[in-house]
Amino acid sequence: MTVSPIMEKAASLSGKLTELRRKFHANPELPWQEKETSLFVEKYLRDLGLENIRRGFGGTECGVAADLRGAKPGPCVALRGDMDALPLEEENDLPYRSTRPGVMHACGHDAHTAILLGAAEILASMKDELSGTVRFLFQPAEEAGYNSGAPKMIEEGALDGVDAVGGLHVWSLLPAGTLGCRVGPVMASADIWDLKIQGKGGHGAMPHKAVDPTVTAATVISTLQTVVSREMDPQETVVLSVGKMEAGTAVNIIPDTARVAGNVRTTSREVRAQMEGIMKRVADGICAAMRCTAELTYTPIYPVTVNDPEVTAVMRSAAVEMLGEENIEEVPVAMGSEDFSYYGEKVPAAYVFLGIADETKGTGNQHHNPRFNVNDDVLPSGAAILAAFAFRMNERSV
Repeated sequence: MTVSPIMEKAASLSGKLTELRRKFHANPELPWQEKETSLFVEKYLRDLGLENIRRGFGGTECGVAADLRGAKPGPCVALRGDMDALPLEEENDLPYRSTRPGVMHACGHDAHTAILLGAAEILASMKDELSGTVRFLFQPAEEAGYNSGAPKMIEEGALDGVDAVGGLHVWSLLPAGTLGCRVGPVMASADIWDLKIQGKGGHGAMPHKAVDPTVTAATVISTLQTVVSREMDPQETVVLSVGKMEAGTAVNIIPDTARVAGNVRTTSREVRAQMEGIMKRVADGICAAMRCTAELTYTPIYPVTVNDPEVTAVMRSAAVEMLGEENIEEVPVAMGSEDFSYYGEKVPAAYVFLGIADETKGTGNQHHNPRFNVNDDVLPSGAAILAAFAFRMNERSV
């Protein structure tokens, strides 16, 4: 069959998807606190007739996984949407603005939840034509950094038996009605680091009696920049940034210690694996030369998000059928990060960007901005693309 009926079904859900998205927007929940959203999603999926419904991951009552079994044999494809909000005070004057002080859906996860519910409803109505199984993953805590939801869901079986996974992110950098995709790295990794430099404090007028960790820290900072410019292949994308410095209590005191902290972004799994060792070598060497000691704490947060060529081709084809070839574009690697990357480390994955920008609707503000808002007109397209992707993936051998 063609997938054009999918877009028709999605269009018929337009009002419902808008209502759902605005409900979630008005009632945002922080990472690992998405209990109300999870309860709502669980009931919605039960009413659709999905099976193997599980609510609660990571020792919480948050997150939902559920299966839709088609009438025909085939593989299992997962669709993922995240549900958490940000600790941000909303500045939009909207009828559905956040009702919770200091908490806001400022990244579009309210839309992702509504879109995935729409995809579930579309595919449930086509169950007799569907091959294999579609697993719906409503994930908590995408924004939680090293304690994010994807690893917890994977550890607790969310990908067991899954052959491929797809997802999308609404994107204010693209015009509404367009979709951005690419093969290979699509979003950067994100790691954080903290370096403690131990010296010997003393009087600012007698530096020869002390071991100055501040000068050492300055040398480490400047030398770390050569890691990118002199050690990395110029064709690789690496960002090594210092975001925080702490040292001293008074202008005439040389402190005992200095602390420097920052983040690292890469678009290569191989390069990412090298960064901690390189940074430790530089810090240890400089500190030893300047009579200090270094203690580097390097914390991996999110891996590189990598799109599998074959799975992404199916996702792109689904988007072309829903939006038209003229509305699909190849996008550059986004240097932001996503814990969807963890799924792609386990099974072939495709992650794409659904444009929402329309200045006439006020939906062009950046993500994580207190005036961020989603263009509800794109919700049916998002649901249709995910549904068509799952339908097409399960028609073929993964």
